[in-house]
Amino acid sequence: MSSKISFTILKRVVIPDLHKLARFQRSPEIGPKILFFSGGTALRKVSNKLIDYSHNTIHLITPFDSGGSSAVLRKAFNMPAVGDLRNRLMALADKNLYFNPAVFRLFSYRFSKTAIQGDLKLELESMCLGKHELVSAVPDPIRKIIKHHLRFFYKNMPSDFDLRGANVGNLILTAGYLEYERHLDPILFIYSKLVEAKGVVRAIINKNLHLIAILENGEIVCGQHKLTGKEFPPISSKVKKVYLSKSLDNPEPVVVVVRDKIKKLIAEAELICYPIGSFYSSLIANLLPSGVAESIASNPCPKIFVPNTAKDPECFGLDLYNMVETLLFYLRKDSPDVSVDKLLNFVLLDEDLALYPGAEDSIAKLKNIGIEVIKCKLVSPNSYPYIEAEWLVKSLLSIV
Repeated sequence: MSSKISFTILKRVVIPDLHKLARFQRSPEIGPKILFFSGGTALRKVSNKLIDYSHNTIHLITPFDSGGSSAVLRKAFNMPAVGDLRNRLMALADKNLYFNPAVFRLFSYRFSKTAIQGDLKLELESMCLGKHELVSAVPDPIRKIIKHHLRFFYKNMPSDFDLRGANVGNLILTAGYLEYERHLDPILFIYSKLVEAKGVVRAIINKNLHLIAILENGEIVCGQHKLTGKEFPPISSKVKKVYLSKSLDNPEPVVVVVRDKIKKLIAEAELICYPIGSFYSSLIANLLPSGVAESIASNPCPKIFVPNTAKDPECFGLDLYNMVETLLFYLRKDSPDVSVDKLLNFVLLDEDLALYPGAEDSIAKLKNIGIEVIKCKLVSPNSYPYIEAEWLVKSLLSIV
């Protein structure tokens, strides 16, 4: 952060803590284990900055995206969404590996949305053979592994699969998911090692489920893509409840239990962050599987909520305190009597409280329930109204 940024002192915590940051930057390989419950692209820049300070961050990602090309893949292969997992892997990839820019370009490439299917199939075939310029630019041995997964996808692709707008990285991860008997962890592990991702990326669950929202006006919103306000008009009624379902057509609730390996990752965290991003579809969705909240409560590390500074369509009708209330509701859904201090300790805000709906009243209410509010500079003139990634990184690292 620049010299213009004020220092905030709270219970022996200094933000930014320049001595701590310098220590982390000297030895990022032994940096702190900050855990993020997230999804989407809101933490892409944050993740890219984090690797300068820690190679041990943990990213639990929602696999519930149900729109765009993800919907085509999910329908064709009856699988979770992999796009947000791919995005986070690339954000954490080692910047110093000479071949990673080529891998990033390939994994980010999308087929044309307007080309005819035959031409797109020929383009995919050229990738499978290693003749496509994006594939040939990747050096061995990673090129051989990529070609293998592209060929596996091509072999298992339904004859009527729509390649328009398909992301190549998603096709590669899909192939690995299918090859490893419908498990995401093996293929995430392989590509984490290949690009030397400086952090752990896992899906919160390894099941093909969808996010369902019931609004206060009685409307049922089926699918994450209908809730975010990106592909469909924003919701015009407050969200009453969200849950997971096996089907978009028959949105009955389903109970799913988080895996032991995810519980272990939560238990290892030195700071748990409920970060910026779409409130329900990125954050709350991660807390829905049974066992997540219990694991959070069992870890004595600090827990911090970083609300959005820009408007989030999913937060229709919510002020700052309502967001925290909602967060605590889902953290307590399996154990209603667990104390607040085991679930949430801090709310991190920019000094400009006008960025948050109902901030002044909300802060007083938060203090009444034992949640400390930390105010520091998070939004820069260049990033306004969004949070500056590096400033957020330095603030979180100062709190660990």
